[in-house]
Amino acid sequence: MELGIREILNTLPHRYPFLLVDRILEIEKGKRVVGIKNVTFNEEFFQGHFPGNPVMPGVLVLEAMAQVAGIGLLGIVPEPEKKVMYLTGVDRCRFRRPVFPGDQLRLEAEILGTKMRITRCRAVAMVEGRLCAEAELLSALMDRP
Repeated sequence: MELGIREILNTLPHRYPFLLVDRILEIEKGKRVVGIKNVTFNEEFFQGHFPGNPVMPGVLVLEAMAQVAGIGLLGIVPEPEKKVMYLTGVDRCRFRRPVFPGDQLRLEAEILGTKMRITRCRAVAMVEGRLCAEAELLSALMDRP
């Protein structure tokens, strides 16, 4: 199943400039999700990170991975419009290569397990098949305020 920006906006609470997912390519309910982020030079963060050598901040690559995971996780709960996923922990995080303007990030998240309202996912970010970042993400499911 593929999701476009309208479905993403209906699922995630994030908005510009912090929405870091452009499309969902695949969802295997309760198992994994794959999305993309098109990185353009017009992103606001490139103004200061770094002038003359634009690099996407690693924390934003991590956030993009978490947003894709959140879409996958919200897809398996009843009444997802009434819920929100909060990132509660990051384990085994490694940044392997920088992300530059013009790159297309392929973001993959695999659900490892769920206990009560806490879910653990393994997520990766890749550009052209090369690993850029990887982490295990912990998220908590909460009611929307």
